[in-house]
Amino acid sequence: MEKENYSEISSSDNKKYDTIIIGSGAGGLSSAICLARSGQKVLVLEQHDVPGGWCHSFYLKGYRYTPGVHYVGLLNKGESTSTLYEGLGIANDISFFRMNPDAYEHCWIGDKRIDMPAGYENIKKTLSEKFPEEEKGISSYLKLVSDVCYELQLIPKVKGFWAHLTIPFRTKNMGKYSVFSLRKVIKKHIKSPLLRAVLNIQIGDHGLPPGQASFPLHAAVMGHYSSGGYYPIGGGGALVKAMTKALKKHQGEIRTSQKVKQILLEGNKKKKAIGVQLENGEQIFAKRIISNADPGKTFIDLIGREHISKKLNKRLNKTKYSCTSLMLFLTVDMDMRKAGLDSGNIWMMAHEDLDTIFEETQKINILEGDTFPGMFISCTTLKDPISFDGRYHTIEAITYINHESFNQFKNEDSRRSEAYLDFKDQLMSKMIKTLETVIPGIKSNIVQKELGTPITNEYYINSTNGCVYGTEKSFWQIGPFAYKAKSEIENLYLCGASVLSHGVAGAGYSGVETAAKILKCRQEDLIQPDDSQEIKIYEAEDDSEYPDWMRKKIKVKRDRLAAGVDGFPETLS
Repeated sequence: MEKENYSEISSSDNKKYDTIIIGSGAGGLSSAICLARSGQKVLVLEQHDVPGGWCHSFYLKGYRYTPGVHYVGLLNKGESTSTLYEGLGIANDISFFRMNPDAYEHCWIGDKRIDMPAGYENIKKTLSEKFPEEEKGISSYLKLVSDVCYELQLIPKVKGFWAHLTIPFRTKNMGKYSVFSLRKVIKKHIKSPLLRAVLNIQIGDHGLPPGQASFPLHAAVMGHYSSGGYYPIGGGGALVKAMTKALKKHQGEIRTSQKVKQILLEGNKKKKAIGVQLENGEQIFAKRIISNADPGKTFIDLIGREHISKKLNKRLNKTKYSCTSLMLFLTVDMDMRKAGLDSGNIWMMAHEDLDTIFEETQKINILEGDTFPGMFISCTTLKDPISFDGRYHTIEAITYINHESFNQFKNEDSRRSEAYLDFKDQLMSKMIKTLETVIPGIKSNIVQKELGTPITNEYYINSTNGCVYGTEKSFWQIGPFAYKAKSEIENLYLCGASVLSHGVAGAGYSGVETAAKILKCRQEDLIQPDDSQEIKIYEAEDDSEYPDWMRKKIKVKRDRLAAGVDGFPETLS
């Protein structure tokens, strides 16, 4: 993906906009598309040199990585993510590979290897064969997960006063289990600790252990992947490219490398947002502002505590943020299929007690021990076969950590100290040693490597403490207790992972919801199903039906490597 020229407005163009959006993550871009399409004059400001937030892709010597998009769910026609992309008008511009439907998740728990297939019925069949004594519990648990997911999706579709009165009857399961932890609910259905760990393996997709996670939250995550996992062709950057194309189609504008220093306000008792000031001193005015940044970055850094109420200050003091991460990016000269990998993700856990695993990941001294207790491993060149040049594979491996492990480096500028670089090298070695337990021999086949840390996350994404999911998804910070789209400051709105939901699709829907609040309509009014729009889906594990354009693209990439045009010199392999 070539970098486009997004800096289209000179600093002298101090224009009046209908809406300025701070941040170009999935939420910010979704809002921007909806508002621009309605006729508003929209400007998106992004501090990084490319748009996308967690969805952006970057390259190391020609090999692509995406820090925040590892798979997406519910992409079949009529499912919620497909409806979102159709409604935004980007479905025709994006394509996906379906990850291994027989095992889109590989659960490596201790010395046990159990695969998670796509579809509730397939999960029930697979797990019942391995745990025959748990068949009844598996069936009842998966039905409950399915029912809760259905009820969650029903709520925003309910119209009218009388219909709203029936919500408690339509959502009885969600109401009943809303304050129950995942651990409490699953223990009522499943006896085997190993099976519980398998069914809970996707806690990594919300960042909380079973004992702290809300059951409806985890059910929503499981429901999101109920039809399996899909990876965007071209990585997360392809989603961003489609969204920026749609925004420009409706005369929306986007500027990169434009960090907002503060949100401009007017008024004494009743504050009103009127614009933004950039770090370079430029002031840009608008009728309203949307912040795609998290609440801490928005209200503390861009507004200032002195301009918000005591109630909001108190809430911000109590707000907890999700865990942060180490992300290892590798290019390897190794046959990954022979090593046992496919397009499915691998969740590696040292043992079956996921609550204890989480506690171990949050220790301050992360250099303690030879390996990390948990890791997510993904081979992107198997998930996106077009990106594979026939020889070099790309690996993304992630482990969650406590941001306090990096406290000593938080005040450094962009010129990193030797102490930081040395700490990073030690962590990279530990990450690779952990990866060796899954892919023996990989260390000697690495041709390039890089490590993203909480400092990296905060620098590029501008998230509080480098958090990966916005606010922590605990009981009192989700659903009705999450931050709302409309803030206490007049004409200032929020969107993103801390508002409605997290993840690529969740943040996208949050942007639509915020646009709906501004336009005084319903979310579904802005993203109607569109038969003229359709996402193209191909099989990552079966190339028999790849179209000619795809085969040619793969051939060209491999021919270039064979001719020495792309790839690494022999001395590095």
